[in-house]
Amino acid sequence: MDQQALRDLERRCVQEEPPPCRAACPLHVDVRAFVACMADNQWDRARAVLHKTMPLPGILGRICDAPCRRACNRRDRGGAIAMADLERACIRRGSGTRRVMPLPGKNQQVAVVNSGLCSLTAAWDLARKGYAVTLLEPGPVVGGGLCDTYAPLLSRAALETELDLLVRLGVRFEVETGSVSEDACRGYLDQYDAVYVGLDGGSGDPWLRKAGDVSAAGAAAGLTHRPGLFATGNHPSPVWQAARGRWAATTMDRWLQKVSLTAGREKEGPYQTRLHTDLAAVQSLPPVPMADPPAGYRADEARQEAARCLQCQCLECVKVCAYLEQFGGYPKTYAREIYNNESMVMGERKANRLINSCSLCGLCETVCPHGFAMQDLCLAARQSMVARERMPPSAHDFALADMAFSQGEDFALARHAPGTTRSRYLFFPGCQLGASAPAQVRRVYDYLRENLGGGVGLMLGCCGAPAHWGGRQAQFAAELARWAETWQELGRPRTIMACATCLHMFREHLPEAGVVSLWEVLESTGLPGSCLYRPFPPMAIHDPCTTRDEPAVQQAVRRILSRLEVAVEELDLGREQTQCCGFGGLMESANPVLAREVAVRRGRQNARDYLTYCAMCRDALAGAGKPALHLLDLLFAEPGETDPARRPRPGWSRRRENRARLKTDLCRELWGDETEAESGVTAPQLVMAAEVAQLVDSRRIL
Repeated sequence: MDQQALRDLERRCVQEEPPPCRAACPLHVDVRAFVACMADNQWDRARAVLHKTMPLPGILGRICDAPCRRACNRRDRGGAIAMADLERACIRRGSGTRRVMPLPGKNQQVAVVNSGLCSLTAAWDLARKGYAVTLLEPGPVVGGGLCDTYAPLLSRAALETELDLLVRLGVRFEVETGSVSEDACRGYLDQYDAVYVGLDGGSGDPWLRKAGDVSAAGAAAGLTHRPGLFATGNHPSPVWQAARGRWAATTMDRWLQKVSLTAGREKEGPYQTRLHTDLAAVQSLPPVPMADPPAGYRADEARQEAARCLQCQCLECVKVCAYLEQFGGYPKTYAREIYNNESMVMGERKANRLINSCSLCGLCETVCPHGFAMQDLCLAARQSMVARERMPPSAHDFALADMAFSQGEDFALARHAPGTTRSRYLFFPGCQLGASAPAQVRRVYDYLRENLGGGVGLMLGCCGAPAHWGGRQAQFAAELARWAETWQELGRPRTIMACATCLHMFREHLPEAGVVSLWEVLESTGLPGSCLYRPFPPMAIHDPCTTRDEPAVQQAVRRILSRLEVAVEELDLGREQTQCCGFGGLMESANPVLAREVAVRRGRQNARDYLTYCAMCRDALAGAGKPALHLLDLLFAEPGETDPARRPRPGWSRRRENRARLKTDLCRELWGDETEAESGVTAPQLVMAAEVAQLVDSRRIL
């Protein structure tokens, strides 16, 4: 993708958007970081956060009126964070000499008239930008009115400490300079390159109304009708006063540097953030009271109050996805990593593992407030890597080889029912059910032949999902075409899918096949006589991730369970928000350690045995130590099996053997084909210790 496509994609992830408190602050103080430091008892770091954004924090930190509180997400959950009180506690406790680091000098001189908050902020910002600043105070004392206005919060000693910072930045103070009339201030332009007037004592409108072309935004930024003369009026909020001084300083700097006065300033004041924070589970927690309100928060009280902060962020996708969590970022950062990975000509492509570990399940898109589809990004990257021959062969080789086995002569099969020449229906169990529980394939097929009229054919093989997941578009298209050709040769029968992944693949990529879920068919035909009837304790139901957009299938399963009188508990993440078992998207092939972690986490979400209707989900959960059974274990019970939830997961060699035996047995028993056993060929028997078998299986040695 090009840079613009990357930007559009990145914008859908809102994790880096500021929290509401910061967006609502006219100065954009990083409230979240400040409060986090306070909660962690890191007072010096908390003060450093204020210094980074807040002008003259020794003044403003004491008198801040905290407009951020109106936007605080805690306000309806016990009350907004007492930000102003926390700032005062932090500033009072601060110690040590602060470093001042202005930019290199610009050889331009500016004057700042008056010494209210607007003016002091403008002087602070202009001096830090490298200008030679002279502050002209008409009265006898710089900042004389501030201590009176904000007593007892602001003492003269605290004010002097901050004024000393201005001196260290190079600001010169001149007092008793006389009138601040417009004519007098215009006269300063003979000595200075630009002049700012902070009209802290009253409105600045008379200065600005003379210029009919000055907009409200221009007025806030300090523009007047006289080039080089800037002014802003008073505001009842001290934070807004400081903000107006800052905006005017920015305008002066741009005017002096002869660059655009407006570009990139869209979010210079308060604005609406796009950050999403889920508050559904947030409990109400009241503000921490002060033992001595006039003295403010004590250290322990401040820490407790700061700990009420929700530390607002989104991360909705990361919260529910072990894959997104493992790589230490979130979709916006991953998009950049993948883009850089794609753009490399030579060198190590460090995002390959990130790209290939995604299960492609789509849960991230479902829970994201703006629909960021990480699975689409990863799949597109895989397809691009394959097309440019940049995909490491080891990433998906075993899964693709396993698919090739399923499509080969050892397993693949397509026939009408015994003794028939046409099929109204076609049963396609997929490759994994035959690998996990081959006897169930036979029982389901027998049941369908007995209960559905018009003939039921059988096709064994794979839907081609591994090729699709691996980004091999040409191979996947060839697999679909081969399946479609065979299906047409059988007379285009209505195809019944036992596998949720097969159902998903064909509905999305081969809609003309008109496939239907086995569960919807079984619900309409009635329960088989081989149902495992016994009192079952309640079980937790796990929906396969490929049924995320199949509510009819999910409901059909639940209605069948209701008929079986099996009580099921819904998992917190189920139905359209269900989680992957770790097999999908070739995660199990590319990152088996992560795949196991995904299955283990899923199994921990409920103490009850799990019930699912996907063979790979059942086996992945069982392989991670979670008792789990397949719905077919209840409907078509194995004779003598009383606890199918504890059936072990078959290893890779066993899975292939099961497929091969399934085809052999079906061909012999239903169609009367000769088998190797009947021709006198005896297969060798291999015996190995259990720990060796486990090691061999983990390394995919067949």
